[in-house]
Amino acid sequence: MTAATPASQSPAAPAAAGRREFPFEKRHFEFIARMLHQLAGIALAPHKVEMVYSRLARRLRELNLADFDAYCALLESEDGGNEIGFLVNALTTNLTSFFRESHHFDYLAKTVVPDIRARHGGESSHPRLRLWSAGCSSGQEPYTIAMVLAAAFGPELRRWDAKILATDIDTHMIDTARRGVYPAEVAASIPGPLRDRFTRRLREDGEAKIVVEEDLKRLITFKPLNLLEHWPMKGPFDAIFCRNVLIYFDRAGRTQVIENFARLLEPGGCLFLGHSESLYGVSNRFRQTGPTIYRRLP
Repeated sequence: MTAATPASQSPAAPAAAGRREFPFEKRHFEFIARMLHQLAGIALAPHKVEMVYSRLARRLRELNLADFDAYCALLESEDGGNEIGFLVNALTTNLTSFFRESHHFDYLAKTVVPDIRARHGGESSHPRLRLWSAGCSSGQEPYTIAMVLAAAFGPELRRWDAKILATDIDTHMIDTARRGVYPAEVAASIPGPLRDRFTRRLREDGEAKIVVEEDLKRLITFKPLNLLEHWPMKGPFDAIFCRNVLIYFDRAGRTQVIENFARLLEPGGCLFLGHSESLYGVSNRFRQTGPTIYRRLP
């Protein structure tokens, strides 16, 4: 996830109804903002009123709803839970790519993997390895993690009990990620040897696509999860990627999530954040070891 593009108009500004397909009043914005915060922990700044309108107007057309009163009523209804995923997806930009912020994956391969080998490699015939992609969007991040692990460990990975958990609040993104099928052009960011090894080309609906190989998919479990609700996993994790997710939470939400990450990470385990995120003033459970890379303190 990455930040949605802000707009300049506030909810108190004139509605400019003549230019709008649907009337959109301050009470609509405040209701949607309140519900999004209550159910997903996402804080909508007041200046994002035009962004909210433009993205949800498309949703009203898809649902054949007459106005925002009807949409707010849907969110409050028994079927509203099914709409929350669409709401989150509409109001956040699921911008992701393979090997995005590549310095994180260099650090994973050159520093984290050797540390894991040193700590756990001699423990048993099947030493345990756990990583988590929290806010995995359409799946490129966990597949990138899997490629890095498979390349760094080589054939040795077969003797490890290695699993990657990938979660997102949006069930539609989880479905996309689980399929592992993407437009062919997104493969350009994958290093050639890894692209040749872990993906194959196909045509789907007349378009060139790539699909992730099954051996890589088997390393990953995709699950829907709201980071501000109960976490069923027990850990511990060797590393957690949570990039461009915390920017959507208020301070209390960020603190809650980071404290839970600290609880589930191994001492010395790594937390990777997005390029505009920081733990400054949020937690003293970590030390920074690189750009948006943190280690959990003992």
